[in-house]
Amino acid sequence: MSEVAGASVLQSVPVAPRSVVPGRQRWEVPVLLRRPHVAAFLESWLLAQPGIASARANPVTGRLLVRHDPALDGGDIERLVRRAAAKAAAPVVAVPPASVRPAPRDPGGRGGAGVLLGAGALFLLGGPLVRLGVALGATAFVTWRGWRRSDRRRWGPEGAKGAVRHPLRTMVRSHRRELYVATSLSVVAQVLFLTPALFIGRLLGVLISGSSPALVKLGVVSFSSQLLFLSALIGLIFGAYAVVSYVSGLRWRALGQQVQHEWRTETYAHVQRGELRFLEGERMTRLVGVLTDDVDRFGRFLAGPANTLLQIATSFAFLVPVFLWLAPTIAWVAFIPAPVVVWLSFNYQERVAPESAVSSRDRSLLNSQLFNNLEATTTVKSFGAEVYEIERVGRLSEAYRLSNRAVDRRTTVYNNTVQVCALSSLFGLLILGGLHVLSGALPLAVFNALIGLPRLLLMRLPELGDATEGYQQAEAALGRVLELRSMPVERADVGRHLDPGSFGGEMALEGVAFSYPGRPPVFTDLSMRIAAHRTTGIVGVTGAGKTTIAKLLLRLQEVGSGRVLLDGHDVRDLRLDDLRRAIGFVGQDAFLFDGTVGDNIRYGTFDAGPDDVAAAARLADADGFIEELPQGFETVIGERGATLSGGQQQRLALARAIVKNPPILVLDEATSSVDNETEAAIQGALADFARNRTLVVIAHRLSTVRHADWIYVLGSGGLIVEEGAHAELVERGGVYASLWRLQIGGAEE
Repeated sequence: MSEVAGASVLQSVPVAPRSVVPGRQRWEVPVLLRRPHVAAFLESWLLAQPGIASARANPVTGRLLVRHDPALDGGDIERLVRRAAAKAAAPVVAVPPASVRPAPRDPGGRGGAGVLLGAGALFLLGGPLVRLGVALGATAFVTWRGWRRSDRRRWGPEGAKGAVRHPLRTMVRSHRRELYVATSLSVVAQVLFLTPALFIGRLLGVLISGSSPALVKLGVVSFSSQLLFLSALIGLIFGAYAVVSYVSGLRWRALGQQVQHEWRTETYAHVQRGELRFLEGERMTRLVGVLTDDVDRFGRFLAGPANTLLQIATSFAFLVPVFLWLAPTIAWVAFIPAPVVVWLSFNYQERVAPESAVSSRDRSLLNSQLFNNLEATTTVKSFGAEVYEIERVGRLSEAYRLSNRAVDRRTTVYNNTVQVCALSSLFGLLILGGLHVLSGALPLAVFNALIGLPRLLLMRLPELGDATEGYQQAEAALGRVLELRSMPVERADVGRHLDPGSFGGEMALEGVAFSYPGRPPVFTDLSMRIAAHRTTGIVGVTGAGKTTIAKLLLRLQEVGSGRVLLDGHDVRDLRLDDLRRAIGFVGQDAFLFDGTVGDNIRYGTFDAGPDDVAAAARLADADGFIEELPQGFETVIGERGATLSGGQQQRLALARAIVKNPPILVLDEATSSVDNETEAAIQGALADFARNRTLVVIAHRLSTVRHADWIYVLGSGGLIVEEGAHAELVERGGVYASLWRLQIGGAEE
């Protein structure tokens, strides 16, 4: 009974797989959200299990990435994840295990509260300079504490475990010089932006008192000359600010564009070379989202929030010395909101991050459903499911709206609170500064110069939330991009070179075992020989593994055990690009690109001339319908060849393989969508093309393989139940003969 109860508890734990591929799985674990100690526990517990290479839990997104020994199947990992989540959800895990427990004096806990209380007492008892020091020290302390808590929240109590050590430097990589130049220009521009306020105050002083002693010492004596001098100086500074700010903006945008361009092209190249077994386990919408939205976040951060953060930091660095120099007794009033605003910013990040993750997930689900529905328009209409799909998209859109509303509500409260803090400081500065002016402790000209300066900073403080959020999003996006970049790739240039001059063309499978992740084995001990310069047919029941054989020949999938041989050499020892250059492949899904007919035929053989393209079209019996198209070979056929019929698409795909002129040609249901007459014409043309080539024909229709030199018949479980020539198999009266009679109605041609 206890085992049954335990199994029931495990099944009740709310976890769900995001992607499952051999050696790498991503899971949704809701119990992980906003619980860094749970993240640390999950990682520690899973790493202690046999076969687990790494575990990375993210308390911001609630996702768990597990890398493991491929020998462990999906069920093994699911049980481990569920058991770990169940242990994490238990009350005992409220206190992390000793191995991952934070240091007792965590600055985010009681120690930090004690420091702040002490600072508050010092602030109340100290003088103006002490109060300023407390305000600036509290700002630095809250900033350090907030970043440390942010790191712990993202990566667990051990800090940088699995984290990107220097996100910004990692993001810009070789463009650090451009980053430093843009940073310097931003600092100079912000100083130029703040400086005129000092001279505007002097200008007001001249208007009130009639003269400025400081300007008299410089030789500017008359009232009019002082006004003209100050006006010209202010105009010159503003002009310099405009130029430097313009150049700075261009530099930041150019840096952002260059960074996202390089990350996108390099990451796409990595994904394009990724192993098919990993790509098949990924959702295409997620991959596209990483390559577009996530990479775009790099550019958006560098073009906007990065500059904003620098401007705010520069404003503090400029204003503190100015106030200490001109009005130290009231400086603390200008900066007293700073620690409060910084605390609000980090608190906002901590609370809004999980809500943003939920909103992002809801958006991804909505986009994925929209994408699938639009691609399946014919299926939806044929089943009369329009209302069902409209309602389903409506539910997903409503979930996205509600999750967005939660984020918007928290953001609005945050921005308004920061505005109130900024305005309260300005109000205090007006009162305290005005009293000092009335008492004669502060010259009016100085007060005029300073009163506008804090406002230039304080009114920008609400941007701090957006800027820090932009940084957080860019850092999270960087993590997802780097995670995608960790996908294993095919090494096309490693292995033995395949010499075309000594190419024989014989292929064989010896004792091959293979299974897809989480499924029963397709083959357990498959052996077959594909003779050179002959036609080999492969037929059998649905699910027998016919298409899998084609993938193994091309090394689109790797065997679990056994060998695939080409001219006696294991294909794993050959250069991958040489192997695939030697084999032409036409799959049952004739994928065509959005382009012209000619471009689709010469795809992969990009230097093929018009005559070669036309000849391949004739062999594939595609020239007839191509001539009837509006622009012939220059006709644009739309995305996935949408303007063509299934049979026309297959013939173009066949022509594409023919123009490649490979010594081995593998056809997987390549003529399944054409009529019998067209198929007969194609077979006749291929008979000449296949002379002195190795041809592998995989088909359901036995008429497609009846002229093959040798035919393999696969049964359930990937076993070869019969083999031989067509006439011999029919005469034998076995499985092949039964299928033949069913397909031709008992009459052989």
